[in-house]
Amino acid sequence: MARADRLFRLLTALRMLPQPVTAARLAEETSVSPRTLYRDIEALRAGGALIDGEAGVGYTLTEDPALPPQMFTRLEVEALVLGLAEVRQMGDAAMAKAADAAMAKIVATLPERVQRQAIHAVSRTHRLDRRPPAPAHLALVRQACWDEEVLEMGYTDKDGSVTHRQIWPLSVVWFDRALMVLAWCCLRQGFRRFHLHQMADVRATGDHFRPRRVPLLREFTARIRAQAQAGSPT
Repeated sequence: MARADRLFRLLTALRMLPQPVTAARLAEETSVSPRTLYRDIEALRAGGALIDGEAGVGYTLTEDPALPPQMFTRLEVEALVLGLAEVRQMGDAAMAKAADAAMAKIVATLPERVQRQAIHAVSRTHRLDRRPPAPAHLALVRQACWDEEVLEMGYTDKDGSVTHRQIWPLSVVWFDRALMVLAWCCLRQGFRRFHLHQMADVRATGDHFRPRRVPLLREFTARIRAQAQAGSPT
C-alpha cells in the first residue's frame, strides 16, 4: 500500500474508532506493524494533525479546520446526500435547515469532481406522505436531552386523560408515523415512549440527571431490541 494511502487510512481509523484507540487496534486496521504505526503517527503529527496520546495509552484525534478535507468515495457521497435529503422530510424545520447548512459545508470542502458527484447524486428520496410538522417544543426536548435536564409536561394518554409528568428525556426518535421521545418517567418509575404531539406545556425544571443519560439510553434500547427479537409488543 502506498504511504499516502496508508496515512489516509490511519486518519480515517482515528476518526471512526472509539477513542482513545490503542496502537495495536490502529495497526490492525491499517495492516501495518506497530513500529510502522508509530512512524505513521509521527508523520501525521508532522503534517499538522492534532493527535494526543502515546504508546501504551492510546491515541485521540482532534480535528483541525486547517487540515485538508477528508475525501469521500462516490458511495459515501451518495449516502450523505440520501441521508440529508431524508432529514429534510422529517417535519423538523430546524433540522432541515441544519441539513442544508451541513450539505453546503461538505460540498464546499470537496474537490470539484466530488462536488459534481454530490450535486448530481444518483440516489434520491421522496415521501408522498409527509410527516406532520414537529411540535414547537421539540427544540426544548432536544436541548434537554443534550443537557440531561428534567422536563415537566402534561401528557394526554390513549384514553384522553391528561396526567402531569416529570421525565428524563433520553432520545428523540422518528418512527414511520410518529415522533417520540424515549425517556425515564418519574411518575411510573420506568422507561416510557412519549408521543411528542401528545405532550403539552413542556418546560425545563432546572434539575439534571447527569451523567445517567448514556447508560439509561443504552439499557432502554437493549430492552427494545430484546422485545423485538422475542416478538413482544413494545
